[in-house]
Amino acid sequence: MADIDFIVGIIITKVKMSKSIFFYLLVIVLGSLSSCKRPEDSTSHGKITITADESLQPMVEQLCQAYEAIHPETSFKVLYRPEQQATAAVLKDSSRLAFITRELTSDEQRMLTSKGIRYNPQYIATDGVALLTNRTNIDSLITLEELSSVFKGKTRNWNQLKNGNKNNDIVLVFDNANSSNLNFIMKKFGLTDVKGLNIFSAGSNKKVIEYVRENPNALGFIGVNWISDGDVPLTAELSKGLRVMGVSEKANPTKEDYYQPFQRDLKYKTYPLHRKVYVINREMHAGLGSGMVNYIMRDVGSLIIEKCGLWPTKPFNREVIIKKDI
Repeated sequence: MADIDFIVGIIITKVKMSKSIFFYLLVIVLGSLSSCKRPEDSTSHGKITITADESLQPMVEQLCQAYEAIHPETSFKVLYRPEQQATAAVLKDSSRLAFITRELTSDEQRMLTSKGIRYNPQYIATDGVALLTNRTNIDSLITLEELSSVFKGKTRNWNQLKNGNKNNDIVLVFDNANSSNLNFIMKKFGLTDVKGLNIFSAGSNKKVIEYVRENPNALGFIGVNWISDGDVPLTAELSKGLRVMGVSEKANPTKEDYYQPFQRDLKYKTYPLHRKVYVINREMHAGLGSGMVNYIMRDVGSLIIEKCGLWPTKPFNREVIIKKDI
C-alpha cells in the first residue's frame, strides 16, 4: 500500500506541476497579446502632422484630400509655413513630412542621419515661380538679364525695361522674407541679401495676388499652382485682373523666345524660372507619411499634381489597349 500511495503522490504532484506550467504559459501569451497594440499610424490609418511651403498649398491640399477620401481612417494636419520653417519642423520631429522646393543642406542632412534617419528626398514635381503684373501694365515680357538687373539694384523703373511703358518705380512683391519664392530668386541670381531693394512682403501667395491686382507698379512672385488649376473656383477668381509675364533666357529674344510657367513649358523645362518640388520624409516605418509618398510616386497622386498645373516626376501611365476583333 505504501508503494501505491507513493506512486499516487508522484502523479498528483506532476499534474499540479503541469497545471502550474500551463497557467504560467497562459499568462505569458495573454500578456503578449495585450501588448500588441495597433500601431499609431500606418499607410491606411492614423493622423500625422506635415508641413509645406505656402507656395505649394493648393497642390498639397488636394493631395491630402484625395488620400483621406481613399483611406477614411487617415488624417493630415497640414501646417503651411515659410520654407525654412517647414524644413526646420521635419528636422525637429514636429512634422513627419515636408513639401519644399530644395534639397536639404549638408548640415540639415547630418541632423537627420545623426538620429539614424536615412536621407532620401523624393523629387515629385516640376514647379515654377510665376511673375505677375497688374492688367493695366501692358509690359508682360522680361528677360533673365533684365530681372537680374532689377534684383541687383541697377534697374528700378519700369521704363528701364526693354518693353517698359510706365514711368514708375518697380515694387517687388513676395509672400514673406523666408519663402521659397524669394530664396529661389536669390539663389538664381547669386544674391546674399536684398537690402536696398523696393520689396514688399504681402504675407502669403494669395495676398501677393491681391496686392498686384490693386497696385499697377507691382511685380509679384508666386508659386504657379495658385493660378494654374482652372477647375478650382478660387484659381479662376485669383487670376482676374492679372498678367502672367513671359520670361526669356536670351538677351535679345524674339517673341517666340519668351515662355510662361504653364504645364508644357514646365514639362520641357523651357520656362527659365522652373524649380523642383521635393518631399522630405523622416519616417523609419511604413507609416502614413510613407503612404503619401508612395501615393504620389507610384499611384494616381501624380494625376493630381498634373491637374494643379505642375508636371509630375512620374506621370501616371495612361496606356490604352485596343483589341481588334478577328
